[in-house]
Amino acid sequence: MPNPPAPHPGVPVLVLNGPNLDLLGLREPEVYGKDTLAGVEALCRSTAAAHGLRADCRQSNHEGVLIDAIHEARTAHRGIVINPAGYSHTSVAVRDALAAVALPVVEVHLSNIHWREPFRHHSHVSAVADTVICGAGSHGYALALTHLAQLLEANR
Repeated sequence: MPNPPAPHPGVPVLVLNGPNLDLLGLREPEVYGKDTLAGVEALCRSTAAAHGLRADCRQSNHEGVLIDAIHEARTAHRGIVINPAGYSHTSVAVRDALAAVALPVVEVHLSNIHWREPFRHHSHVSAVADTVICGAGSHGYALALTHLAQLLEANR
């Protein structure tokens, strides 16, 4: 009988993407870029691996599914990179879930939310994030994971 596959090496971290990010590459490419979600996730996995992390990438258009993933991260992951997308500006529940799990959090946005419509200037998540990265396009995820690795190392 063959042995089961070995678990993926690396410290597990959650990379969580919110609503409409499944449409990356199609939706307003002049704002969000031409990279697809699959491309962003591949970038996250390779960047994480380079830092001894293992990126568990998820996306949902549903607030409750995102909150469930955050709750699960409390015991299954060591940190969170989150692009809450539109929920940044509206969801106290996502903010409260992140505060409750007491993990390092890096908030990332593809666009610079401060250059956009006034309603996008405030993020509820920023108040509980260790770091906020916005306006760097998909490269922001690589920056976020690199920084998360530093936070985890500092907290070791």
